Amino acid sequence: NSVMAARMTDAHRRFLQVLMSNGITEGSEARKLHQHCCETDKVYYAHDKLDDFISTINSHLQPLFMQIRKGLSEDDGRAHYAVVNLVETEVTKMASDYTELELELFRKTMDLIILSENGFASSTDILNLADQLKTKKMKKKEAEQVLKVFVEDKWLSEKNGEYTLHTRCIIEMEQYILSNYQDVARKCHICHSLTIQSQVCESCGIAMHLPCVRKYFRGQTEPRCPKCNEFWSCDTP
Repeated sequence: NSVMAARMTDAHRRFLQVLMSNGITEGSEARKLHQHCCETDKVYYAHDKLDDFISTINSHLQPLFMQIRKGLSEDDGRAHYAVVNLVETEVTKMASDYTELELELFRKTMDLIILSENGFASSTDILNLADQLKTKKMKKKEAEQVLKVFVEDKWLSEKNGEYTLHTRCIIEMEQYILSNYQDVARKCHICHSLTIQSQVCESCGIAMHLPCVRKYFRGQTEPRCPKCNEFWSCDTP
């Protein structure tokens, strides 16, 4: 009976609570959590049924306009899970945690990252924006602190003074980014989800995530674009 199968148990509720408090959960952690919740609440556990387990939770979240979504890390292609609110835009979601000034800095940072060639914005460029904010000017020291908080809260990630959007941010804000940056936001030609850090074909302009590039061109000595078949001129990672 399919109605019975989709029942929410304490294991489902426990899983959802942990996922929500984590903000984002890496795939292997989610699998461990699935097992832990089922065993703790004495619910039937099947190791290969995580997706079904999540679908059950999602069917109960639907009336609340929420959903557990799966996304891939742009660095290594590993799966991550996050609980997404389908009604709120990025701004309302973050508004309860940050001041208007901090949000303005975040939006400006997001602009720089999305409009950049490689999906990164340097701390220098971001800090230069700090004293041009409309809400009020922000001192560089203060802006550095705010960026640190965005990294801790997993909205941004930082590598050698360069900032990009964290996997959590991409999963939760994909729709927002695609609708607000229609002309510049790119989707990966291989997996069709939003790509921030990507390689772009010089001939036809399609974009691919770095992990998707690695997978697609594995073992090819003369990589060619999957769309226009021209030689892929970027160095494959």
